[in-house]
Amino acid sequence: MRVITNTNVSSKLTFEGNDPSGRSRWASVLRAAHANPFGCLLLRFGPAGTFTRLRLRSSGSSPLEAASSKIRKDVCIRFLSFLIASALMLGAGKALAQGPIKIGFISPISGAIAQAGKDMYNGCELYWEETGWQIGGRKLEVILEDNAGEPGTAITKARKLVESDHVHMLAGIILSNVAYALVPYIEAQGIPTIYPINSADDLTQRKRPKWLVRTGFSAGGNMHPFGEYAAKTLGYKKITILSLDYAFGWEIAGGFQKTFEDNGGQVIQKLWVPLNVQDYTPYLGQVKKEADALFVLALGWWSLLFANAYATSSLKGRLPVIAGGTHTDEHILPQLGDETIGVISAHHYSAALDTPANQRFRAAFEKKFNRLPSFYSENCYTGARAVSEAVKAIGGKVEDRAALMVALRKVEIKDAPRGPIKMDPYGNPTQNIYIRKVEKVGEKLQNTVIYTYPAVSQFWKYNPEEFLKQPVYDRNFPPCKHC
Repeated sequence: MRVITNTNVSSKLTFEGNDPSGRSRWASVLRAAHANPFGCLLLRFGPAGTFTRLRLRSSGSSPLEAASSKIRKDVCIRFLSFLIASALMLGAGKALAQGPIKIGFISPISGAIAQAGKDMYNGCELYWEETGWQIGGRKLEVILEDNAGEPGTAITKARKLVESDHVHMLAGIILSNVAYALVPYIEAQGIPTIYPINSADDLTQRKRPKWLVRTGFSAGGNMHPFGEYAAKTLGYKKITILSLDYAFGWEIAGGFQKTFEDNGGQVIQKLWVPLNVQDYTPYLGQVKKEADALFVLALGWWSLLFANAYATSSLKGRLPVIAGGTHTDEHILPQLGDETIGVISAHHYSAALDTPANQRFRAAFEKKFNRLPSFYSENCYTGARAVSEAVKAIGGKVEDRAALMVALRKVEIKDAPRGPIKMDPYGNPTQNIYIRKVEKVGEKLQNTVIYTYPAVSQFWKYNPEEFLKQPVYDRNFPPCKHC
């Protein structure tokens, strides 16, 4: 908005500009001008009621009238100067209030799951670049912090982001132990937080935080359809579970076990693998011979360790492998070998998903980062869009934390790369679950979608109230009744 003053013979004050956000301020100036006691203003309006010009009256031809007009003119100039200054101060205040929206992003971009952490952030980054680093009509600033997958480091970084950088919201986190550890700080600070990846079940079930939503998935919930599929479609009767020994591994295994056994199957063995494992060979040597299949939960470095051990074990070619979706996810799939061909898994995304939305996303991601998008990439891309939709719904006013959380819990996206998502009342997305099979296509491995369960709730076919009466899936629940 330019303000031009002209006090020569023509006695004009002209205001020029096309700032729509300033119209209300100039309307206030005009109302005051109309009400001034000096009767000295002629008003001219532009398109859509916008104010374009004020002209001072200069009537009268006698010496006395001319002198009186000059006095009135001087008073009017001072009066208008006061009004203009007031309007500009209001405008500056509004600009200050509508400064950049700041998001603090915590990701494990070093450590055992560094590639997953980079994939996660890159997915968000792609969406933010596509939208010009703007959100809800305001500039977006993102502060990225590395927690190396460590809970204590994540808490330290969160404190820095909230208390020193004064971010409006937190985002990120992959590992469930980190996700659970951060919740008390999130709740104490009342800072809106989105987990685009983490799947810790109780965050949207028995221990729902007030200030947290997730746009990724529930670990156990994703496995509910797969347990049924393994029993009914694959026809397995007895299965050994080989899973990482922490919350994510327990919940993935628990969700699979519940529906597998509800549909007539039996889990006959559970082998828990510590996070510091260096070789899977001793664990593969313990697998019971009567098992029809081996259910595996791994990711990142652990997927490589398992694949290397399985490739040289006596189980290869004899015992089929089925898996939680992260084991063959695209963040690690290009590094796996032919021993992984034929592995069937369940997840809510595959880079091979043949839809227009995913084809656009995959092409854009591959062009920018020269690699396949993983579920970590897609989840963060869609998570960033969910935040954008929520901020847009509240007119960009992220300072109203409660309103932002309400908007986040109402997000629905019908054309996400993974397929449609809709937030449920518990803060978890209802979405498709895909049964995938690793195939080699053009000398590259891919997760070919062989079956789709549409609009899956984290509670599957169970009544939510009844489901929540049982304990969260853990190392000992469901119990291994057939071990």
